[in-house]
Parts: sequence; structure tokens; C-alpha cells
Amino acid sequence: MVARGGRGLVPLLAFLGVMAYSLSMAVVTPALPQIQDGLDTTPAGAAWALTAMTLSAAVATPVVGRLGDLYGPRRVLLAVLAIATAGMVVAALAANVAAMLAGRALAGIGGGVFPLAYTIIRDVIPPARTASAVGLMSSMLGLGGAVSWCLAGPIIDLLGWRWLLWVPVLGLVPGIALAWWIVPRSAPREAARVDWWGAALFAAWLVAALTALTEGMDWGWTSPGVLGLLVLSAVTAAAWLRVEGRVAEPLVDLKVMRTRGVWTANAASLLSGYALMAGGLLFPLLVQLPEGTGYGFGGTATQAALLQLPASIGMTAAGMTAGLLDRRIGSRTVLLGGAVMTGLGYAFVAFQHAAMWQLYVGGLARGIGLGFAYAAVANLVVAAVPQSETGVATGINTLIRTVGASLGTQVSAVVIVVVPGEGGYTTGFAVSAAVMAAVLPLALLAPRRRRSPGGDVLVLDEAPRAGRTALSP
Repeated sequence: MVARGGRGLVPLLAFLGVMAYSLSMAVVTPALPQIQDGLDTTPAGAAWALTAMTLSAAVATPVVGRLGDLYGPRRVLLAVLAIATAGMVVAALAANVAAMLAGRALAGIGGGVFPLAYTIIRDVIPPARTASAVGLMSSMLGLGGAVSWCLAGPIIDLLGWRWLLWVPVLGLVPGIALAWWIVPRSAPREAARVDWWGAALFAAWLVAALTALTEGMDWGWTSPGVLGLLVLSAVTAAAWLRVEGRVAEPLVDLKVMRTRGVWTANAASLLSGYALMAGGLLFPLLVQLPEGTGYGFGGTATQAALLQLPASIGMTAAGMTAGLLDRRIGSRTVLLGGAVMTGLGYAFVAFQHAAMWQLYVGGLARGIGLGFAYAAVANLVVAAVPQSETGVATGINTLIRTVGASLGTQVSAVVIVVVPGEGGYTTGFAVSAAVMAAVLPLALLAPRRRRSPGGDVLVLDEAPRAGRTALSP
């Protein structure tokens, strides 16, 4: 039963929650120069306003997903939204960098809305409509980025950068009230336990790895700090794997992660995350390079943001339609088509980037392709796991996408430094096209579908485990 509200409002709340979180994640990116000046810090200090939230979200997402699986998504969602709102308020009021980072780290816990939203959708939406809802959910990432870039300029110019940080709060506060009102209550699993040792070790190796990845350019890839973090990550990861293989109720069921529908989707998520953020770095930098370079456009930050807008809208629209395509051709084929479109978009701008219209064409193809790919991998994961594992499985998938995004930013930055001049951008676009080409075999390895005599769509995968339904969304 839906608590004091209509069942149809539940997915709407999930969409709004994910949208508000996506906006809070992206909203500081266009304001980093103003944050640097306002808090009297360095460029690296301002960049940590984004990094702190990314690291926190990476750790929190699968942990929150697991808590939602164990104790029900409603109570966990309420806690997550409250913590994220408090974090955004602290960040908006921050008088120094330390307070800003603390607030952003708290806000990062809001990353748990993704797996919780997938769990809620799977619980309350009929199977025939689940794929459409999951696709729409995945599209919120692109929409959040688009909205943040559209709002950033006017708000910063007219009101100041702090007001930009208040915008997500306007979505999160009503979200708490709506969650209390309409999200259905669910009984916790009997004798449910949280694998806190596994969670601690998971956080340790992940934070060490992502910090090394984030700071590699500034510290140097062979610096003692980066190498030490990588060693720490490897040691704690080995300990985490040992713990997860021994406990009765692990944070992450490694057997589920080895399911063909899951590992192929996770690998595709890693590569798709790379493709998203590689373009997020390369396109704006190319637009803002001086015309005197012979290949730059001398554009403003606003022009760079407008270039991202069609791609974000295309990504949102593709995510909304991916669910309909899933019912007709399956998520496997949707992923294949998305990878092809994204790869072609990057390949086009690798060879043709002398005019702005060419960047718009390539960027739009990239956005639409990634919208299909993101929705497809989420649907593959949801279809492949037992309902009791939906939260943690989709949380891990979201985490892996974040790791891929970090790789896309760092590798592309290295490429344009190592390869001088225009060749750096050509190489960066070509590498992104090659990365999406690597998604093609993963899509072909993903489970096929067939129709039962009654018309239901079945996933051909490993034999169903106890508690798992063979019906795909």
C-alpha cells in the first residue's frame, strides 16, 4: 500500500529526488571560479568542492542501496534526503573551504537516491512499465547537468554564487515532505544485518583509489602520495574481497556481481561514464581556446555551456524513450545502438571540428547515444538481479559509472597535455570513440530475450536463483 497517497505519485517523487541530487552535484561546476574567489582558496581547493561530493557519493551509493534492500527504501530515503539537504545548507553558508567541503561531503550521501529510486520503482510499478521508468530515471543525470548550466549564469551574475547552492535545497525540502507522505512502507527483512566491516573496507579502498585518480595530475602519477594511495587501495580491496567472500550477508554479493547481465552492464557503465566526462572536458576547452591557436573558437563560458545544452536535452529525451524501445527490441539492442551513436559522434568531431555546427552535431549524437546507453545498463542490472538485491546492484552500477567519469576527465586531461596543439583534441575525441567501440562486444554478451507463449519477455541468463524472477522489466 502507498502511504496516504496515490501509487502514481511514487515514481514522480523518485524522479524529482534524483533530479534534485543531480542538480546539487553539477551546480558547483560552473561556479568554481567564483567559489575560489569567495572563499579565498586555490583552484585545487575550489575543485575539491566537487571532488568531496563525488567521493562521498561513490562510497554512500552502494551502502545506502544495501540499507534500502534490508530496511525498506522509505525510511532510508527520508534519512538520505535529510542529510543531503543539511549538507547543501552547510555548503551554501560556508565561510571557509573546510566548511564547504564538509557540507559537500554530507550532500554526497544523497547519491543514495539513485539505488533507492530504482528499488521504489521496481516495488510499485507494474513490470510492463518498469523499463520506461528506469530509462526516465537514468535521463535525470543529463537533465540535472543541463539545468545547472542554464541557471548558473543568471544566478551568479544577479545574486551571487551562494544562491546557486540554494537551488537544490528548493527541490530537496519538498522531496522530504513528499517521501513522508507517499512512499510506501515496507517491512525490514527478518534478521537483517549490515556488513559494517565490509562497508568500512569498501570505503577505504574506494576513497584511496579515487583520490589518487583525482590528484594524479597535480601530484604527479609517480609521486609518493599517489603511489601510496594506490598501494593502500590495493591492500584494503584485497581485505574487502576476503571479508565479502566469508560473511553470511555481505555488503555486495559477489556472486550476483558475476551474473552475466550484471558484469556486462557494469563494464559498459564504466566505459559510458568515461565517454560522458571526456566530452564534458574536451568540448568546453576547445570552444574557449583563443582563435589565435588556429583551432580554438575564442568562446565564452556561456557559449561553452550552450554547446552542452543540446547534448543534455538529447540525453534526457533518449532516456525517456529507451524504456519503450526496451519492450520492443530489448535493452541489449538499445545499448548496442547507444554505443554506436556515441562512438560515431566522437569519431565525427575527431575529424571535423573546424566549425561550431560540427561540435553541435557531434555533441548531440554523443548525448543521445549516452542517454540510450545509460538507460540500457540500468535496465540490464534491474532485470538480472533478485528484487532483494536491486538497491545494492544499482548502487554498484552507479558507482562504477562515477569511476568511469573520473577516468574520462583525467585521461582526457593527460592526452591534451601530452599531445600538443590540435592533435591533443583530435586524439582525445578518437580515444573516446574507441572506448565506446569497446562497449559493442559487451552489448553482444549481454543476455538475450525471448517471449514466452503468454507474451511475457524473459531474459536468457544463468539459471534463476532463489528469489529471482525471470521476468525482465
